[in-house]
Amino acid sequence: MPIARSKTARRTFNVLSVGVAVAATVFTVRHFMHSGWPIHNANVWLVSLATGLFMLSYAFKAWGWQRLFTHDRPRVLTLAAAGGAATVGGVAFPGRIDDLIRIAVVRRCPRAKASFGAVGISLFLLGLLDTAALTPLASVAAIISSTSLLFRIALGVVAFAGVASALIVVFLPRVAGHRRLSRFRFTQWVGEHWTERGEAGKAWAAITVSWCLRALALFVLLHALGLGGSFALALAVLCASAASSALPIAPAGAATQAGAGAAVLIAAGISVQEAVAFAVAAQCLVVLVGVVLVLAMGTEMAGSRLRPARAAQPSSL
Repeated sequence: MPIARSKTARRTFNVLSVGVAVAATVFTVRHFMHSGWPIHNANVWLVSLATGLFMLSYAFKAWGWQRLFTHDRPRVLTLAAAGGAATVGGVAFPGRIDDLIRIAVVRRCPRAKASFGAVGISLFLLGLLDTAALTPLASVAAIISSTSLLFRIALGVVAFAGVASALIVVFLPRVAGHRRLSRFRFTQWVGEHWTERGEAGKAWAAITVSWCLRALALFVLLHALGLGGSFALALAVLCASAASSALPIAPAGAATQAGAGAAVLIAAGISVQEAVAFAVAAQCLVVLVGVVLVLAMGTEMAGSRLRPARAAQPSSL
């Protein structure tokens, strides 16, 4: 689009992005100055364990995402860094911008040969399988958690959406392959890039493990901050945060997820201050891990560029 390519539009977008980031930083600093850093009295070992679990969840989700590419699969580190960059961007940018960030990172990596369309359809599949992976977790949380009836109904809606997403993954290739639709180029392209059932099953299993690791990390972090709580409560917080991230239009992604998680904790009887502190601490750890993954990919890319330059230098002997 000509507007997107203009310097004025890009400068305006950059200024607005910086303004949102500065505003978020100011409000965060003010909150910490008033209430204190939420994890300064936390158990360091449990916080470290939660951070490691978040890191593993990134790795499993990246491996599952890799299964969704039918040709020229990017590396797991690239996909993990793309997820990390999207999480970091979610601190300032509105919801649904994270997919654009993922596409930009994957396409930016020099070793990635996947086309723009292939990355896009893999993200569409990833979103469906993300929702499908939440079905068993939301079902368990709705059955064993001590939350209100209204929230249990909301968890049931999340579980139902997961079932519908799984059906789309399974049956959409059959619909696209129908003789009346197969003559269109778009349906032919979808059929070529749609993941096989076996690979989709592997991706679903890896993404489910990723969500389970995140739930376990939240459970550990609850005890690290001295809030206690059951694993069912951690599942409820996870499902609420994940469901809020699916909103088509929302404030900054991290803020939306933190607010949804805090609301669940408040409904469970935890004080507002402690619930907000936990939600902020959890998002900080997730963003921190995302930053580490982005730096790891950047360091690896810089090293790969320096090696040919060093090899091209003449020997001093």
